[in-house]
Amino acid sequence: MSESLRHTLALQLDRFLSDEARLGDPDLRPDQGTLVEQFLDQALASEPSLSEDEKARLKTAVRADLLGYGPIEAAIADTEVSEIMVVGHAQIFIERGDSVTALEAGFVNEDFCRRAILRMLEPLGRRLDEQSPTADGRLEDGSRINAVLPPISPDGPMLTIRKFKAGLKSLDALAAAGMFPDQAQQVLVDAVKGASNLLVCGGTGAGKTTLLNALAREINPTERVITLEDAAELSLGLPHTVRLETRPPNMEGEGAITLRDLLINALRMRPDRLVVGECRGPEALDMLQAMNTGHRGCMTTVHANTPRDAIRRLEVLTLLAGVDIPVRAIREQIASAIDVIVHVGRDHAGHRGVTAIERVVGLEGEQVLLESLWSHAPSDVELAWASA
Repeated sequence: MSESLRHTLALQLDRFLSDEARLGDPDLRPDQGTLVEQFLDQALASEPSLSEDEKARLKTAVRADLLGYGPIEAAIADTEVSEIMVVGHAQIFIERGDSVTALEAGFVNEDFCRRAILRMLEPLGRRLDEQSPTADGRLEDGSRINAVLPPISPDGPMLTIRKFKAGLKSLDALAAAGMFPDQAQQVLVDAVKGASNLLVCGGTGAGKTTLLNALAREINPTERVITLEDAAELSLGLPHTVRLETRPPNMEGEGAITLRDLLINALRMRPDRLVVGECRGPEALDMLQAMNTGHRGCMTTVHANTPRDAIRRLEVLTLLAGVDIPVRAIREQIASAIDVIVHVGRDHAGHRGVTAIERVVGLEGEQVLLESLWSHAPSDVELAWASA
């Protein structure tokens, strides 16, 4: 398919639709879909060098440019694609499996890219413009979307869509996919069944939320579970689940519901277990307090490179609550609240997996003590890569 011809047709059709919108009675005007079909049929009739298959592909691409999500529409529908990353309008990268590749086609121009992003955000009620140049949301299929516009992205619109595979839900499915061996799986199951407070840590895209979802599905179905997230991603499949989601401020900057607000309210809803999608702010203090006041079997995630770093990050997040608490008191809270820390990571080839499971033993002096329950023994290749 000729990309230059696609761009030419898209620009011509865009001008045609703009002219049609200014003429005649709107009630008598054909809908945009009909106008697009009529225009493309007429334009491609004068292209005898193109086969019927090429014309069909070209029509699909141009329709997506004008009425849909442009060149990323197929990637959004592709169940094998886990991440879509748009850089400006010309560069698009997708993650499929463990590798990231660039798409050959980009958006026609920056305006087409911006309009495609706005089509995604419009049903979500999210604002995105120069006054509010960032937006987060969740698409109908559960995918998480983040968009950034100039002036804070000087190279043009930036879009990231994180998709979630429907198949990788249970611990058994993750084990079959190679995320951890049977021995580690049994340790994880025992921790959940034993109502241990679990903290999953790792880097961006390492699989924290995927593992958290699988762990939570091991909870006894008779228990009442409340999930709290910035964008609802967890799907526990449990009969007694209450899902709560944060809300951004409105156009006047009011009405925001934070994760901390949700957590405080959830404690009044008679939870057996709390599952917080990710602790990234002052809600960490409320989470620790809940774990230390009779709410056993709670789970959450944090961004951290190691279990030890996860402890340090919790300390920092707790201090963000603005409460004057000595660091030692915070460490005592952490040592008492968290039972098990699970670290997930990605190796140099992009494979995701559990690398360590550690138990929090207690506090000795100023140090939170950790004991290894299971650890991944790196291969010679991984060791060579790590030391390179």
